[in-house]
Amino acid sequence: MLRIQAFTGLRPAPELVAEVACVPYDVVDREESAALAAGKPHTLLRVDRAEIDLPPDTDPYSDAVYAKARENFLALQKNGALIRETEPCLYLYQQRMGAHVQTGLAAVCHIEDYERDIIKKHEKTRADKEADRTRLIGTLSADTGPVFLTYRDSEAIDALTAGTLKTAPLSDFTAPDGIQHTVWRIAGGESFVEAFRNVPVAYVADGHHRTASACRVGRERRAANPEHTGSEDYNWFLAVLFPASQLQILPYNRAVKDLNGHTKNAFLDAVGRAFVFKSAGSPTPTRPGDIRMYLDGAWHGLAWRPAPDADPISQLDVSALQDRLLAPILGIDDPRTSKRIDFIGGIRGPEELVKLVDSGKAAVAFSMYPTTVEQLMAIADADQIMPPKSTWFEPKLRSGLFIHTF
Repeated sequence: MLRIQAFTGLRPAPELVAEVACVPYDVVDREESAALAAGKPHTLLRVDRAEIDLPPDTDPYSDAVYAKARENFLALQKNGALIRETEPCLYLYQQRMGAHVQTGLAAVCHIEDYERDIIKKHEKTRADKEADRTRLIGTLSADTGPVFLTYRDSEAIDALTAGTLKTAPLSDFTAPDGIQHTVWRIAGGESFVEAFRNVPVAYVADGHHRTASACRVGRERRAANPEHTGSEDYNWFLAVLFPASQLQILPYNRAVKDLNGHTKNAFLDAVGRAFVFKSAGSPTPTRPGDIRMYLDGAWHGLAWRPAPDADPISQLDVSALQDRLLAPILGIDDPRTSKRIDFIGGIRGPEELVKLVDSGKAAVAFSMYPTTVEQLMAIADADQIMPPKSTWFEPKLRSGLFIHTF
């Protein structure tokens, strides 16, 4: 049984929604964050990436950054850019990216559901990234960015959602990247809370570090509170829950900087023993078991077929590429740490791969078919961990549209 709850959080002042709301902290670097924040004193990037308000040589993990984040967060509340709700609320959050539309429910979820695998994960977290978000969440006593969760579709929840969408939204704006963000406020939301009690499990689609960090802060607050009762707000973390059928996963493509000492012909011979060459046609794969490789100005099609009894991890195209080619032929034994491989979100298209190889920044690149939501859920259900950079969800959830504090 999945537990969700309404919360009395912060949200942007109506006239500042488009400025306060920002991209997730982990999809932009310092320079990109600074550029996006230029001329926007109220953007939440000044909290999530507070180093942009400090000298360029500032260590992003220094005490000064977390202190600045807290200072900026309190200032946004003091100057009225963030306002406090007067009662517990849920929110419907709809995103429109071209023809794609997805609508999820913003709520808080219980950290024990994550610890008990009622909220399932499929990725490992990096210690440095988890420590950073743990410290930020703890310093702010707030979740500024929601975790992206998914669940198998529910007719009852769909009906509640459809009814809410007929009402007037709380906010509606289109970001500079062309993605429309619309939010509906639901006071109380008891019917949604009850409907989610019939959802057996949810899955972390995106935001493993934020989830792990929020739960870590919750455990620390429990240990430090001799009068802990279980009803405290630190037992909950902010999430948006989307029905699985609505999600859009784009491929996570790969580019490798060199051929590991192979000549072009020797490399092609080795690849031919690992995969079946086929006509490339389009640079975009059309189904699972179909990979496109760009080398020396030409696209090649690579086909493979998993064993009938293969486990969910082995059936992934990214696993086949790693196990058959990247590790044995190109020497990329650990793609999490190797400096010779780059991962390119599918939002950039195969054109980015051509640019990298033709410019000499990469020697070979691979265009992948996206991992499916069903594959993600099957892997999480099997208590397995996906290979790194297996999924790229679009559109990304904006931070700052609703904030949970504790």
